[in-house]
Amino acid sequence: MSESPGESLIAESYASEQQVKFKIPSVVRRNTVLLALSQAFVGSGTQMITALGALAVLQVTGSAVWAGLSTASAAISRFAVSYPAGKISDRFGRKPVLVLGNVFGMIGAVLTGLAIVRGSFPLLVAAFLVFGLGMGATQQIRVAAADMYPPSRRGLGLGYVLTGSLVGVLIAPGVIALAQRLSPRVGIDPLGLPWLFVPILVLPAMFLVFAIRPDPQNIAMNLEKHYPGYQPLPRTAPGAQPRPSPVAFLHHYPRLVAVVSSLAVQGNMAMMMFLTSLALHQHDYQLAAISASVSLHVVGMTGFSMPLGWLADRLGRRAVLLAGVVIAGTGSMLVPSSTSYWVITTGTFLVGLGWSAGYVAATALIADTSSPEERGRAVGSNDTVSYLPGIILPLVAGPMVAGIGFRSVGILGLCLMVPPFLLLMRLREPSPGKYAWGARTIAGRASR
Repeated sequence: MSESPGESLIAESYASEQQVKFKIPSVVRRNTVLLALSQAFVGSGTQMITALGALAVLQVTGSAVWAGLSTASAAISRFAVSYPAGKISDRFGRKPVLVLGNVFGMIGAVLTGLAIVRGSFPLLVAAFLVFGLGMGATQQIRVAAADMYPPSRRGLGLGYVLTGSLVGVLIAPGVIALAQRLSPRVGIDPLGLPWLFVPILVLPAMFLVFAIRPDPQNIAMNLEKHYPGYQPLPRTAPGAQPRPSPVAFLHHYPRLVAVVSSLAVQGNMAMMMFLTSLALHQHDYQLAAISASVSLHVVGMTGFSMPLGWLADRLGRRAVLLAGVVIAGTGSMLVPSSTSYWVITTGTFLVGLGWSAGYVAATALIADTSSPEERGRAVGSNDTVSYLPGIILPLVAGPMVAGIGFRSVGILGLCLMVPPFLLLMRLREPSPGKYAWGARTIAGRASR
């Protein structure tokens, strides 16, 4: 298999760092804080799909068969928007895409609240689609985080920003609890009112994004100016840049591994997001308890992003991806295995933790093997493919729950982890961020 120009010219290789201990510049620290705070506000709104989406569908339709439609609708939108958002991000910078994502997120949240209040199923589906467009576009925040750090600090840099969602864990349950208390006074459905509060959370995120300077893509294209001693590899000439696409990943083994791993943990989480709330609801746990369980799931998703990023920088992306698929598979079996609140919650926490490991390590791997000019599309391509099971599996899992039972979905989640596990066993990563199989080496041919 011959090397393509994109494979042979990776702009930021570990090999070029020559073991320099980089100090994080003040502009990067400032932008990282702003991105993390923005992610905190946006993440609190994103939790609404996890905590209330399936219950909203159940209330509007009166059937659990369509309960997975909440996460499936959001996944359809994310599938549709991920690559275009990455293309816009590469063309105009990361900030415009993040702002547009916040705008669509606010519109979708308001429409969702109105759909629940009116009991309109078509409007609810449309609202989930709009909300998913916004949340899909904001996933470019990972690209912005990866842009600002050299490869040896990239995992940790991603962890810093993604940990901002942990603050959203504290905000979302409070918003839901407040909505429950206010609902009788204002005469609005307690499942609909929290969605109407989402714009209050997202507006601060928009202002935080506006405050980021310079655009992270600009930092990525001039890393050597911000990190003295960093030596990027030569870049391709204008017009010679590869054109990343979802299909192109299939011809690049390390990225293929990243995509399949992302596909597995994302699909598993999409199923477990609605399965957890349904399982707890079936066992007569109250809305506040369900919200708390979902919050612990989000703690698993975000609370360990920094140590996982650190491990990805120290042990390698492959090791963290392997851990992620094993942990996610274990969690998927626990969720439907018991009526105990804490067994179910432990399972959904592990599903989130496994997803986080896959999310951080796969993003770092893709960033390692792409230049700043193509990174938005590269991550967008990964998201496009990985959201496919998020569309299909929740729709399949709903009838499985209704016809076979909860355990069948847990078994399906475990089976999802087999393909990435086998692919990861064949991936060679001689050092973190340097990939090889057979006689070929990707992301740096010189010794470190």
